[in-house]
Amino acid sequence: MQALLKILLLQLLASLGQQALGSEIINGERVKEGSRPYMASVQSSMGHECGGFLISEDYVVTAAHCDDFNPPKSVVLGTHNLKKIDPKMKYGIEKKCKHPAYVNVGLGNDIMLLKLSRKARDGKNKPIKPLDLPRPAIHGTANKMCSVAGWGKIKTTGNNVDELREAKVSMINLEKCEEIWKVELPNNVICAGGYGSQRGFCQGDSGGPLVCDGNVAVGVASFNKLRRCVYPDVPNVYTDLHKFVPWIKNILRTKKC
Repeated sequence: MQALLKILLLQLLASLGQQALGSEIINGERVKEGSRPYMASVQSSMGHECGGFLISEDYVVTAAHCDDFNPPKSVVLGTHNLKKIDPKMKYGIEKKCKHPAYVNVGLGNDIMLLKLSRKARDGKNKPIKPLDLPRPAIHGTANKMCSVAGWGKIKTTGNNVDELREAKVSMINLEKCEEIWKVELPNNVICAGGYGSQRGFCQGDSGGPLVCDGNVAVGVASFNKLRRCVYPDVPNVYTDLHKFVPWIKNILRTKKC
């Protein structure tokens, strides 16, 4: 019976994840221009699909599920407004490194690295400062105030925004998060925003970073519940970046997936 229950819960999570891809910034505010140069617009042949963030001179992190439907073809870096993109801001994707254990968002491991076709530079041809990877584990750090940013919608039936927006969100202990979700979440996720806060992400910019302590990426926006943006009765779920640092560093060192 317990095995059957676990299978049913996993199926529910997978279903919820597929219905809640993306991360639009809800009840946020416009980002100060130039304050988040590491933010990436991951684009398919249809245009902007997901968010992402620079972690080295030539690698961007995003969500693995961003490759499920409209595969990314390019990455835009160094812009604040998606209607103001200089050709130099657009980078080809040389290689996609999806986590080998990824199946769907509900089962975790929702992370992918994109190898850029050239080194990231700003408008003055200077290196773009990447986000730092987490060092100490922050998995159970409840009530820590962080932020999430993206170019997604600001309401359920709205359109994506042109200018980058951000929202402050509070981290939620995983045990508490599971209690609210009423399911067992993957052990490589963290929760923040959404439930009780009226702030967070919904659809539009999955793959964007959960940023704490100024310049440290601790999570990757993964999934929410049933595409509800006014506003969900459960916390937002992020891939716990700390759990994947060894995998990431190996790729950065070897330049191989």
